[in-house]
Amino acid sequence: MRRPCIRRISAVAGLLLAVLAPAAQAADPSAEFTPFVGYRAGGKFDFTNPQGGPEQSVDLQSDASFGLDVGMYRDSNSFYELLYSRQQAGLDTRAAALHGLKLNVEYLQFGGTVLYPQEDQRLVPYLSLTLGATRFAADSGGYDSSTKVSASLGGGVRMPFSKNVAATLGLRGYLTFVASNTQFLCVSGSAGAGCLLKTTGSTVFQGEAQLGLTFRF
Repeated sequence: MRRPCIRRISAVAGLLLAVLAPAAQAADPSAEFTPFVGYRAGGKFDFTNPQGGPEQSVDLQSDASFGLDVGMYRDSNSFYELLYSRQQAGLDTRAAALHGLKLNVEYLQFGGTVLYPQEDQRLVPYLSLTLGATRFAADSGGYDSSTKVSASLGGGVRMPFSKNVAATLGLRGYLTFVASNTQFLCVSGSAGAGCLLKTTGSTVFQGEAQLGLTFRF
């Protein structure tokens, strides 16, 4: 009598495991998205005077930014991510040719993030590395835009409100790779051609503080 009973119990247990296993797997998030706002600083150029005067150093003004980070989970503590971040900022200079002109700086990058959950700790640290492109474009004036290869490194903490919603606070550094004397804000027409900005180094660096709200599903 015991053997049939044991077999029935084993059969029921196996059936329960078969039903509950997919449910347990479904409980883990497969994707997430994080809209964020930020404050970005950095970006240094030289002004190339169209009138032939001396060159002047030009800094991109610190200003607000916003963006979206989309993740596809690889496992419970890491995911592939697609990052977009945009800033529109003025140029810190007295050059009349740049007066009132604003520069849009956009990053579109792909990479990954690793989470480091700790037992009995409310905050979850994370580390992110991405690679992609930076686009520089003026908001007016008919200047050509420029797109360059870039990378970023970010880190911060998450504060979960629930299993699927968390506040995200982080810092990210963006490094754009350019050739020395690369020119930006170039225009050509019947009156001639010229560029207003150029780089003297091989990189353009910006740092960004981010505050976002993460939704996992």
